[in-house]
Amino acid sequence: MQLQAIIYFNELVRSRSIRQAAEALGVSPMAVSRQLENLEAYFDAPLVERGARGIVLTAAGALLAERTLGVIRDLESARQVIDDLRDLKAGHVSLHVNGAVISAILAPALAEFYALYPAISIAVTVSSAEAAIRAVAAGETDLAVTMFSPKDGETETLIELPVLHQPVMAPDHPLAAEATVTLAAIRDHAVAMPDRAFSIRRDFDARQRAAGLEPMAATFETSSLELQKELARSGAAVLILPAMTVAREIREKALIVRPFEKRAEISTDIRLVRPDGPTPTFAAKRLADFLRTFLRAHDRRVQPGD
Repeated sequence: MQLQAIIYFNELVRSRSIRQAAEALGVSPMAVSRQLENLEAYFDAPLVERGARGIVLTAAGALLAERTLGVIRDLESARQVIDDLRDLKAGHVSLHVNGAVISAILAPALAEFYALYPAISIAVTVSSAEAAIRAVAAGETDLAVTMFSPKDGETETLIELPVLHQPVMAPDHPLAAEATVTLAAIRDHAVAMPDRAFSIRRDFDARQRAAGLEPMAATFETSSLELQKELARSGAAVLILPAMTVAREIREKALIVRPFEKRAEISTDIRLVRPDGPTPTFAAKRLADFLRTFLRAHDRRVQPGD
């Protein structure tokens, strides 16, 4: 059994399509099929079934996929460590983030990091906070940056910063004149928020119930951060976001942030986590150190009410 067959099989598991696996590997579909046949002959068992929706793993295939994923990651880690020893300052990092809010915060950080380390590639996966933490704990990703995420004993927290979600609005919005925004006041205006599958929406509902109020309906219900920002810039809606999410718009004076009254505050943490145990590669360590510094500096630069 050759390592190449395992690599091809893992790509096939990821893409669930022989054609897409071949494109990702830069080979012909015939080459992928041949390696799959070699593996099935070696184990004397069918590993996949071909269906209308693509490749489906058999029980034997699922077992092999689970066992070989760690092998591939260990080999990739070893390759990067060897590159480190050769002082190539190159490599690849996988990063999980949860939601558009985190993505917006990290976009400028990744741009700055690339300028410093152009030979390091980064694969960013957007998922729920729970899925991001699971991926770190399982060793499926190098790092994760999350908000509203559960604590997990199988991950190491590199930095944890408190984050307040505050009302965000255009400078000429009526609420901009208020020193603080009450729950009663915000309910008199159109609000743009994601649906109740998102933690921020559920927390906002909880603050209203605690004040004896029925949770309000969002005038604009969307998970698109860019659409939310456009609605706020036009004066059509108030948003509830961390100040660092709209740092650029604050600097450009397109949006402003006003703090909630105390009982309405929605507080969480932004966390940078990594797997607890294995030594990180050069690339993962450099990105982790950079993000830790960036998040601390960003937190100091952008404060509610700016």
